[in-house]
Amino acid sequence: MNHLDPLISDLALILMLAGITTLLFKWMKQPVVLGYIVTGFLAGPHFSFFPTVTDIANIDIWAEIGIIVLLFSLGLEFSFRKLVNVGGSAVITALVIVVGMMLLGYAAGRLLHFTYLDSIFLGGMLSMSSTTIIIKAFTDLNMRKQQFTTIVFGVLIVEDMFAVLMMVLLSSIAVNNELEGSELIYSILKLAFFLITWFLIGIFVLPTFLKKARRFLNSETLLVVSMGLCLGMVVLASYAGFSSALGAFVMGSILAGTNEAERIEKVMQPVKDLFGAVFFISVGMLVSPEALVQYAIPIIILSLVVIAGQIFFGTSGMLISGQPLKIAIKSGFSLSQIGEFAFIIATLGMSLKVIDGFLYPIVVAVSVITTFTTPYFIKLSDPVANWVEKHLPAKLNFILERYSANASAVQPENTWKRVLGVYLGKIALYSTILVGIILLSLTWFLPLMKELIPSVWGKYIGVGVTLLVMLPFLWALTMKRINSRKLLTLEENKRANQVPLFFMVIFRFFIGLGFVIYFLSVAYSQRTGVLLGVVLFVIVMLLMSKRLQRQIVSLEGKFMDNLNERELRRTGRKNNLVRNMHLAHMEVNGECAFIGKRLEDANIRKEYGVNIVSIKRGLKRINIPKGDSRLFPGDVVSVIGTDEQIQKFLDAVEPEEISVDETENEEHFELERIVIPKDSPLIGKTIAQSGIREKDSCLVVGVERMDGTFLAPTGNIVLKETDMLWIVGTKARIGALLK
Repeated sequence: MNHLDPLISDLALILMLAGITTLLFKWMKQPVVLGYIVTGFLAGPHFSFFPTVTDIANIDIWAEIGIIVLLFSLGLEFSFRKLVNVGGSAVITALVIVVGMMLLGYAAGRLLHFTYLDSIFLGGMLSMSSTTIIIKAFTDLNMRKQQFTTIVFGVLIVEDMFAVLMMVLLSSIAVNNELEGSELIYSILKLAFFLITWFLIGIFVLPTFLKKARRFLNSETLLVVSMGLCLGMVVLASYAGFSSALGAFVMGSILAGTNEAERIEKVMQPVKDLFGAVFFISVGMLVSPEALVQYAIPIIILSLVVIAGQIFFGTSGMLISGQPLKIAIKSGFSLSQIGEFAFIIATLGMSLKVIDGFLYPIVVAVSVITTFTTPYFIKLSDPVANWVEKHLPAKLNFILERYSANASAVQPENTWKRVLGVYLGKIALYSTILVGIILLSLTWFLPLMKELIPSVWGKYIGVGVTLLVMLPFLWALTMKRINSRKLLTLEENKRANQVPLFFMVIFRFFIGLGFVIYFLSVAYSQRTGVLLGVVLFVIVMLLMSKRLQRQIVSLEGKFMDNLNERELRRTGRKNNLVRNMHLAHMEVNGECAFIGKRLEDANIRKEYGVNIVSIKRGLKRINIPKGDSRLFPGDVVSVIGTDEQIQKFLDAVEPEEISVDETENEEHFELERIVIPKDSPLIGKTIAQSGIREKDSCLVVGVERMDGTFLAPTGNIVLKETDMLWIVGTKARIGALLK
């Protein structure tokens, strides 16, 4: 008999068992994630009535890949822009939960007569909800598109960032019996530098790369490239001392801003399902009946502490951050579990030999129990929220509603706040780039140059090249004007704002000078760094070429375009068409109100103001569709209109925010203007009689008269000599019309 690797037989066992249990749980209308946990228990080492997995270490590796893929997929859906949008609420809620649960966990540990360090580590274990479990529960319950889930995802991401700091905090307490403030500050700065650096590199490089390679990216190639980028970032995050989950999430968030995000989500779905299943099965394998019996009382108490504490602090944090009562309750109920991070902290404590061994099986059991109850609490949150709203005293309900309304109300924009936001953002952006250049030079480039050129010239060349690379970013940091209308408003009132604006300029200048002095001081000596740094900095800043300045401005513009590529593409604002009219492309959702209707019956132009210029259905394209054409789910519709009109139509076509998929042939459509000459056969005819739509397959989207009036096109407008027609069509059709 041929030898079969244990991994294959183990996978065969768990996947066959998983298939049976998930079908059973589907039939019982229960969450699939619970079926995976049951599968893990049945195939695990603690249940002897079934064949048992022989090599758990291999399954654990697959489970780790599952965490990576799940977090990568979360990043694809979340994106940095969404994190910014829910940032305030997410940070406040996460802070309330982490602080509250650490204190509650510590108190519970002391009441259970755990040691001081056991109780501190227990507080850390109970303070973090499980991102992977919540994602799976929301998916199984078909709740991913509900409003509160976006805020919950924001809280989970902020918690993951807090987790990195908590690891440092707990390690410091374990080793020194006190908190080292310098280590914590260093970890915060290190985390911020890692996130900003890879965010900048990703935004500069990836959208452009994917755009250039798009014609080669079929489903197979896109999957391979995406997984390669994901695992590459995981490796970099691991080298930097962060979790693999954080690296996967960062790469997903970067790719979420590109036009390929939806395609990547689709090709990743089967991979996510497979490895995610193995992860939850591995959690089930940790269930030990002996531990459940031996530590039954602590397990029950801590499970209740997690469920009650997470619900209370999660709901409280949401209310404090200004969320409505119903959203706060649903969010709090969703966070009522602990997961993979609890295992990581328990492993850390055991590796440092500061916690007792019994704590690990207790935490595993609490995690499994709360994972099992999570889907039920999520489903229970809606009726509980309705009951609370109904029975809450009217006065308290009024206070909460007013507080939430005030927190979410659009406040009058503060000019100084807006200017300072742009100002500090520019400083953070270019400072991060300069720190990266200096670190790379000091740790790698200068030693390399000294090795290649042993004489003093090796160091001179290395320093000179580094300063040249730093130069454009130093100019952008210190000398480039901040383009902001709000800044112009402040400058107009010179008497009141002259002093603070002057100090803002000086502050930027000294930051840039500080980077140069620091680099030269480390490379040579402090005295040389100060003297040479000041002289070189002033001379170079004054003599820097206009061409290089323009390149920096262009680079900054490219960064902003790449950052907003997906949203610009979706709303059509990137197409750079004239007269405030844009060509946008969107996919018709299955929930769209006018599916199956004829276009003339849907009154799209009347209701939304847009004109449909093409419908792409599979491989077939209908250019300038007639009134009897119909829209069906999956059609990619190209429309033309203003920002407001397109956004209004987009909300109707994509009510669940299904984003746009770029089509390959859209660049063949153009918006052109044609002036009607004096001998044109169009003179005296109405638009309907002209045959421009029927015969020439073009669409008139506007008529501009000599007096400057701009008319929305209707069939009864009579065309006159010198009228300027704005027409959408293929290049060939418009060219034929001009002839």
